[in-house]
Amino acid sequence: MPRRRYPTISKGSDGWFHAWVTVGTKSNGRPDQRHIKRATVEQVETRIDELLEQARTATVPRGGRGPTVNTWLISTYLETIAPGKIDPTTVQGYRSKVTNYVVPVIGALRMDRVIADNIDAVYTEMRRRGLADATVLQVHRILSRAWKVAARRRVVPRNIMLDVDPPSAKRQEMEPLTEDEAKATLAAAHRRRNSARWSVGFAVGTRQGEALGLRWPHLLVECDDCGATVKLADWWAGQLVQCRGCNSVNVGAVARIWWQLHRRAHEHGCAPQAPWPCGRRRGGNCPNKRLVLRSGEIHVGGGLILKEPKGKSKRTIPIPQELVDSLRAHYEVQNLERMVAEAAYASHGFVFADQLGGPIDPAEDWREWKTLIADAGVRDARVHDGRHTAATLLLAQGVDIRVVQELLGHSSIKVTEGYTHVASKLARDATERMGKRLFGTPGTP
Repeated sequence: MPRRRYPTISKGSDGWFHAWVTVGTKSNGRPDQRHIKRATVEQVETRIDELLEQARTATVPRGGRGPTVNTWLISTYLETIAPGKIDPTTVQGYRSKVTNYVVPVIGALRMDRVIADNIDAVYTEMRRRGLADATVLQVHRILSRAWKVAARRRVVPRNIMLDVDPPSAKRQEMEPLTEDEAKATLAAAHRRRNSARWSVGFAVGTRQGEALGLRWPHLLVECDDCGATVKLADWWAGQLVQCRGCNSVNVGAVARIWWQLHRRAHEHGCAPQAPWPCGRRRGGNCPNKRLVLRSGEIHVGGGLILKEPKGKSKRTIPIPQELVDSLRAHYEVQNLERMVAEAAYASHGFVFADQLGGPIDPAEDWREWKTLIADAGVRDARVHDGRHTAATLLLAQGVDIRVVQELLGHSSIKVTEGYTHVASKLARDATERMGKRLFGTPGTP
C-alpha cells in the first residue's frame, strides 16, 4: 500500500477535527509528530500546510511546552551558550541586566508567546526607573542576540526582536585633555611612583588594561633593515647602539600589545546556578568561590587575569625615544625595588607593578589617576580620556587616520573617525597660534 503523502484528517468524538503531522525525527530516532486540533477541516488543512512548510525549511519549533523567558535567558543562554563565545565578565554584566530589568517584567512569559509589545514594556519600565538610554540599548542588544539564538535553535518560531525598534541613545561626546592639560598631568606624574605609566598612556594611547598588562619581555628594539629584535632591557644592559644581526643603526623601540590585565569576578562554587546553597548573593563571598578562566588566560593573583586582546587590538606599535628614556629611568627604579624585596619580588615581569612586582589592580590605577589630575590642577577626566587625548593629538598633527587606527588598535576606521571633529578644532587652534606667532595679533603693527 503506498505511503500517504498528506496527513489524514478525522473528526473526533469531541466534535473537533484532528490530524497528526510528522515533521522530522527526534533525537531518540523516533518520528517527531505534532497533533492538530481545530474546529473545521479548513483550519486543520491550513495548519498542516504551515507545519509541512516549516518541516521543509527546518524551522519547526521544538515540541512540548516552551521555556519561560527567565529559564531560557538565565539558565540556558547565559549559563551554557553565551560563555562559549563571550568573555565571562561580560556574561556577568549581561546576567545582572537581565535579572534586574528583564525578568521582573516578562520573566514568567513563555518564549514562544512573547511579542514586540512585551519587549517595549521592558524598555518603558527601565526608562520609568530613570535608567540611561545607553543602558536600555545594551539590554536591547542582549535580547536581540538571545532571541536570534533561540530562533536558530527552534526554541521560538521566529526572532520577534526583528519587530522591535532599537532604542535610541545619545552618543557620548569625547572630552580629551588639551595639550597643556596633558603636559601638566605628566609633570605632576613625574613626582610619583610609576610615573611612566601615564607617559605610555598619553604617548601611544594604550587602553588601561593594555598598559597594566604590559611586560618587559614585550618591549623590544627592532631593526628596520633585517627585522631582528632584542629585548629593550637587554639592549640597555649591553649598551648596544646597532643591530647585532646586520650591524645597522636603523633601529627603534616597539611595544607588543599582546596582553590586557582585567579583574574577573569570582563565581559561586556551591552550585551551578541560583538559588545558592551558601546563602550569599555575590560569588566573591561564596566559601567555595571559583575563578573561571578561558583558554589562553593567565591568572596573576586574586581576581586579576591576563588575556589576549581581540582582533586588531593585538598589535605592535613604535615607541618614541622620549618615552624610551622615561621607561629606562622607570626600569632602574624597579630594579632597586627588586633588590630590596629579594625573593619576595614577583616574577611576572610587569612594566608597571606594585613594590613587590605584583600587578596593579585597575581600581587602584583609577584612584591613582584621580589623585594625579587633582594634583595637576586639571579638570576631572576618566582614565580612558588619556587614550582619547593621544588619538586627537595625533590627528591634529596631521597623522594619517589609518596610521592612528593601527596605533590605537581600533577594529574599524569609523571608531577613529569619531575623533576627527575634536582633532580639527585642535588643529585650527594650533594654526591660529602659529599665525599669531609669525604675523602678530591682527590689527597690530
